[in-house]
Parts: sequence; structure tokens; C-alpha cells
Amino acid sequence: MSAETVIALAGKGVYTILIIAGPLLLLALIIGLAVSIFQATTQIQEQTLAFIPKIIAVLLGIVFFGPWMLSRMLSYTSDIFQNLTRFVG
Repeated sequence: MSAETVIALAGKGVYTILIIAGPLLLLALIIGLAVSIFQATTQIQEQTLAFIPKIIAVLLGIVFFGPWMLSRMLSYTSDIFQNLTRFVG
């Protein structure tokens, strides 16, 4: 296996991870920003207030985006296994 193949495979893996994790991270960012704005306007200085809404949002995001995320992961894994003989030998 050449260095270009390894780099292309690693790049595709990183891209797949970013695409799969992106919606959940974006959802947590938006919720965190909204809670921070709420804390700033009401002058509540509780550090742990943002965790519960973020956890709930991410869990709802997993329920909503879960089938799509699973299909992307299965597609990538299937592609790896189909080309396994090309990678090894």
C-alpha cells in the first residue's frame, strides 16, 4: 500500500468523522450560546447551567440524526471492507 493510498484513506476517514459529528457539535454550540446569552442578560452566574440543555439537545439530535449518521458510517465501513483486498495485497 502506497503512502498516497494511506493519506487518502485517512483523509476520507477524518472527513467522514467531521460530517457525522458536525450536526451534533453545531447543535451543542447553538444551545450553549443561547444559554450563555440568557445567563448574561439575567446575570445568573451558575457555571453548570449550560450542561443539561446541551445534553438534552444532543440526545434529541442523536434521535433525529441517528439513522443518517448510521448510514454514513455503514457506507464508509462497507467501502473499506469492499476495497480491503486492494489495501492489503
